[in-house]
Amino acid sequence: MSPQDLSVRLFLQLAFILLVCQAVGWAFRRLGQSQVVSEMVAGVLMGPSLLGWLAPAASAYIFPAESKPVIYAIAQIGLSLYMFLVGLEFDVDLIRGRLRSAASVSFAGILAPFGLGALIALELHGDPALFSSSVTKAQAVLFLGACMSITAFPMLARIIVEQGLARTSLGTLALAAGAVDDAAAWCVLALVLASFQGAPGIALLAIGGGAAFAAFTLLALRPLLRPFGRRVEARGHLGGMGFTAVLGLVMACAWLTDAIRIYAVFGAFLAGIAIPRGRLAEELKTRMMPLVKSLLLPVFFVYSGLNTRIGLLSGLRMAGIAALVLLAAVAGKGVACTLAARWHGEPWRESLAIGTLMNARGLMELIILNIGLEARVIQPGLFTVMVLMAMATTLMATPLFNAIRAGGAAGAGAPAPAGLGE
Repeated sequence: MSPQDLSVRLFLQLAFILLVCQAVGWAFRRLGQSQVVSEMVAGVLMGPSLLGWLAPAASAYIFPAESKPVIYAIAQIGLSLYMFLVGLEFDVDLIRGRLRSAASVSFAGILAPFGLGALIALELHGDPALFSSSVTKAQAVLFLGACMSITAFPMLARIIVEQGLARTSLGTLALAAGAVDDAAAWCVLALVLASFQGAPGIALLAIGGGAAFAAFTLLALRPLLRPFGRRVEARGHLGGMGFTAVLGLVMACAWLTDAIRIYAVFGAFLAGIAIPRGRLAEELKTRMMPLVKSLLLPVFFVYSGLNTRIGLLSGLRMAGIAALVLLAAVAGKGVACTLAARWHGEPWRESLAIGTLMNARGLMELIILNIGLEARVIQPGLFTVMVLMAMATTLMATPLFNAIRAGGAAGAGAPAPAGLGE
């Protein structure tokens, strides 16, 4: 397709994406699901799992293979900008008072699911339908452990924002633990890719570079941006040049973390944390949020859905493996994080809410799975099993979270406290 044809087709794709996401969102809201979950399902429905199966000609016309790089680029921009906005809501000072709880939840959310994933990998390694023949047991253990440990960080963040929890202790604790979990999982993935490609420098760059960039952002960039925040406060508005400069900063941070193999969203998220609070942060949210949430972010979910084939799951053995993986995922992530939060003195209701949010995998799981499939670490069979687990854990997050909130409010005879309120 020519560039002109791609640009014409892009407008059709965007219109189709918005209409389907709105329709599915309307239906899912009546089922008590979050908008973010409905967009994940809508993305899968627009891919080969439904549209490509029912109407392959229409699917090929709306989403030709040549247009996927364009959709991918828009998806990455939308996701990175959204995570920047989430970073603007992240209260670093609030988490300092709950540092031990956050560290404990994060450690449990990594160690328990990683251990269970490792045991499953040892059992499944050698099956040509699941792992590539060139993958060693150690590589299989590391990869599946990382997949089980990952949290749907962008989804978790969006659920927290939609529920009005971004500036509460509960929301901040969940975001902090989820961010650490995912950063650790991406570092483990870097180790797998390094060993698979015979390039240990990949792992060193990801782990060392990521730690250095986080330290620079929190310790140096934040103070450097404070005079800029004071100027905006004094003027009463953010000018066009200042807005452009902030966008450039977000893109640069996203590029850097993507270049060191940790993923662009973490750079954008850290850039949001570095922005001074007050007039500057509020004006950035007012300008950016409507376009990012309504147009750019849904494209990310659709791109991931285009690479998902649920129909590959078939046969009793594959169904049994899928059930085992789902059980291990819930026990390793949801139960372990709940118990860790409770052990550090969090109320049972908040502990259950944290475990429920941390248990969702969402499309971060799909991203890591696509990387593994592309690198030929895993085969389509295991890819499908893990996709099913990601969808199941994400779909259960919002109903369980709402049930926990409703139960707490009913037990108290009053609305939920601030930690769990809107």
